[in-house]
Amino acid sequence: MSNTILGKKLGMTQVWSENDNLIPVTVVEAGPCEVTQLKTKEKEGYEAIQIGYQPVKESRLNKPLLGHLAKSGVGPRKYLREVRVDAARDYELGQSITVADFADVAKVHVTGVSKGKGFAGVMKRHNFRGGPGGHGAHFHRAPGSIGQCATPSRVFKGLRLPGHMGTDQVTVRNLQLVKVIPDQNLLIIKGAVPGGKGALVSVRVAK
Repeated sequence: MSNTILGKKLGMTQVWSENDNLIPVTVVEAGPCEVTQLKTKEKEGYEAIQIGYQPVKESRLNKPLLGHLAKSGVGPRKYLREVRVDAARDYELGQSITVADFADVAKVHVTGVSKGKGFAGVMKRHNFRGGPGGHGAHFHRAPGSIGQCATPSRVFKGLRLPGHMGTDQVTVRNLQLVKVIPDQNLLIIKGAVPGGKGALVSVRVAK
């Protein structure tokens, strides 16, 4: 089985556990994904497979990409991702990867792009404490002093400052896989995962 599958975040809900505890879960519609390329150590220098997800019209892709997918016998796909594997020869071009392969998996890593928050200050972006909230204070949400005096008389690189927040690739690790529903291509994962509704996510088996 492949250790990774691509999917779409449908949203969050809640389910009851066997101990009658209410568990917050994220529903991910994952796969089916097809193997579109095999990469071997002899040719590329490492072992990997390329998987495609979500059929799309041919007019949405350029001719080189259509030719690449035609070699594997797979139709046009919106997303292509490379997955490192132990041995690419264990897979076949056009092979389908479904959520049924994750039936015995206990925990997964989920990677996605976080929601964009626009321009944010240091309190929202970096969890700064801020100043006093009373009327006598003139320092509420500002970052405060950011530099040094005569030595070294500059602001260090990497200082946490206001700026664009979100739209970063984020991986949430060791999330419990609560349930797999093969006939609907659904993965029920405990907790929250990055991205908004409809966002592309990558679900990887946790070692």
